[in-house]
Amino acid sequence: MPESWANSLGTDLYLELNGSGLRAGLMDALRQAVRTGRLVSGTRLPSSRSLAADLGIARNTVAGAYSELVAEGWLTSRQGSGTRVADRAEPRTAAPAPPRTRPTTRRPTYSLMPGMPDHSQFPRKQWLTAARRALTAAPHEAFACGEALGRIELRTAIADYLARARGVYTSPERVVICTGFHHGLMVLSQVLRSRGVREVGVESYGLDMHRRLLRNAGLRTTPLGVDEHGTCTDELAGAGGIGAVLMTPSHHFPCGVALHPDRRAAAVGWARATGGLILEDDYDGEFRYDRQPVGALQGLDPERVVYLGTASKSLATGLRLAWMVPPRELIPEIAAAKWDSDWMSSAFEQLTLAEFVASGAYERHVRSMRLRYRRRRDQLVAALAQRAPGIRVTGIAAGLHVVLELPEGTERSVVEAAARQGLAVSGMARFSYDGARHSSGQDALVVGYATPSDSAWAGALDTLCRVLP
Repeated sequence: MPESWANSLGTDLYLELNGSGLRAGLMDALRQAVRTGRLVSGTRLPSSRSLAADLGIARNTVAGAYSELVAEGWLTSRQGSGTRVADRAEPRTAAPAPPRTRPTTRRPTYSLMPGMPDHSQFPRKQWLTAARRALTAAPHEAFACGEALGRIELRTAIADYLARARGVYTSPERVVICTGFHHGLMVLSQVLRSRGVREVGVESYGLDMHRRLLRNAGLRTTPLGVDEHGTCTDELAGAGGIGAVLMTPSHHFPCGVALHPDRRAAAVGWARATGGLILEDDYDGEFRYDRQPVGALQGLDPERVVYLGTASKSLATGLRLAWMVPPRELIPEIAAAKWDSDWMSSAFEQLTLAEFVASGAYERHVRSMRLRYRRRRDQLVAALAQRAPGIRVTGIAAGLHVVLELPEGTERSVVEAAARQGLAVSGMARFSYDGARHSSGQDALVVGYATPSDSAWAGALDTLCRVLP
């Protein structure tokens, strides 16, 4: 019976043998793989036994071919390190010169862009501990494609955390796991469209990618004004075609204000009266400093508000896990829409985050980062008071960014001056809906103070103060 190609003897190597003799064909195939660069210098080849089993030829044939190629200088062989591709056995065909392109923009030395946490503080050790515990305890079925709503372990942990820390009315059956907020909004857009919604209200300042996603789903967007009390929810009454509204009530992005209690009640009243839905983006609700926690809007009416949260700000943007808590009647439609886009997030990350949350490690990390970001914010405010006393700082009570109000007409020049100094910073205009203006009537910078590492923080802060008018 011939030896099966399915063996566990070593590494895999794809070769096509041509020619009349097996040894000659094998040698030609290896030379060609090295000559073309498919096998680079230092690549370790399979043992003669392993390659012979894979190719279905005699081991002596492979050993003889290896020996001849070593003698020719294509390969090297040392006891204990196996057979490897020799250094530059033959000059390779020169790659074509890349086409000339315009010079790329210099990468900034520092970044104070909003919306990013300090990735240097990701709790690697604790995360690895949670991963080991989760994978050790996981049932075998956890490694198959699971339920569209997400792993029950994570949904249970998230439901407990949201109810206790954010005032969300929920249970594991109402939690849906997504691969990021963007994915959750995409799924909801499909559901809204299928339910006959054609127009969605959005805040006049926010992320353009969210507005674009809604439009790509075939939904019109209508801007709602923002002032010192948050979103102008009274404008909902005059916009008869709106069937849903996307809001950041706990900490408006980017203006930094919390939605006034009267307006929270007004938004829920609109949803009840019209049958509309509120999509609540609670992107950084854990981080507050000078005020009592602002609970989730969803707690006022769980059947008219879809709560959306994410681990992007609390842990890392690269951890593509988020969650939503929709009204009960939407859950079957959301599960069906997820099937069309992304049936389930990675089970490994879900199990790890579930253990991380359930063990208390998540809340310990959040509290630690809350203190860290509070110190950062205080240092920023103190430096501005000393070196740029004419700049008014707002939105400092919570979150990971502040707003610096600038003299009229200076926003663009300050952003450009910062770029020349190697500092990436964003102007308020970048987040406006078709040229809308901040309620103050002034230009402004949106400064994210969480992003820089400890080694970069002082330089970023110094550069910011230098470019301010």
